[in-house]
Amino acid sequence: TFSKEKEIEKLRTGGSMTQSVTEISRVKNIDRIIMGANEVETWYFSPYPEEFTYCDAVYICQFCLEPFGSLRPFERHRKKCTMKHPPGNEIYRKDDLSFFEIDGRKQKHYCRNLCLLSKLFLDHKTLYYDVDPFLFYIMTKNDDVGQHIIGYFSKEKQSAEDYNLACILTLPQNQRMGYGKVLIQFSYELSKIEKKAGSPEKPLSDLGLLSYRSYWSDVILEILYKYRGEILISEIVEQSAICTEDVIHTLQALDMVKYYKGQYILCLSEKNIEYHEKNMKKSRIKIDPSCISWVPPKFQQHQLRFI
Repeated sequence: TFSKEKEIEKLRTGGSMTQSVTEISRVKNIDRIIMGANEVETWYFSPYPEEFTYCDAVYICQFCLEPFGSLRPFERHRKKCTMKHPPGNEIYRKDDLSFFEIDGRKQKHYCRNLCLLSKLFLDHKTLYYDVDPFLFYIMTKNDDVGQHIIGYFSKEKQSAEDYNLACILTLPQNQRMGYGKVLIQFSYELSKIEKKAGSPEKPLSDLGLLSYRSYWSDVILEILYKYRGEILISEIVEQSAICTEDVIHTLQALDMVKYYKGQYILCLSEKNIEYHEKNMKKSRIKIDPSCISWVPPKFQQHQLRFI
């Protein structure tokens, strides 16, 4: 039987969200959401209060993420809502892109709203109200009205497995614009500041796995393309902050590990070089590490507990 208490215990011991067949099989309960100028069809079940399941659409405030079942209360809220950006510390800004760091323990309500919203578009994660042990990194696009959420990733405050990311989502209205890789890059830039290699928490969604494989390939090919002479896998790990296991899997997927004269070597093929040079010509959004203003937070044991 499905037990909320057991799921929360799994969350505590196994990461921010865990796979649950019972949760995946639940029927989609909300058809669409209206957020800012976007009307978005939902993909999966999310445990919003039951009254929302009878609504034609759920209106969501694009700044505080508060849900409303009809237009009139939503419009009243918008007149009163003073938020113009996520409720955390802005740790990155360049051009019209920002990142905010939010402590789930300090901003429970916002983070719970974020989890409910993201569950509409994630089938492989179970999200409940245990947001205390996690940090949330919100990416926003900025204009004269405010700083609008594009996507986010969450991260355990204390990960025994050195995961640098627990859950990742680019909102559907912002997908296919390269923002997924920006979120992934930002998580690794934070790992570089922490001076340790990281890896995303498993299992990854299909979309998440594709994005990560593409990111790992791009980063590793860029390092090897610029490098001349011998290089160790440990040096790739150090430069990229990608953990050893993920580096090895990526090198194998790119067919770059060859056996030569009694030892394994890395071989950059013409196909790899052609792929990378084609990639370099594409216009991409990238994080500028010099614009990150962040010190790794330290937590006492009582700050990691669920309350």
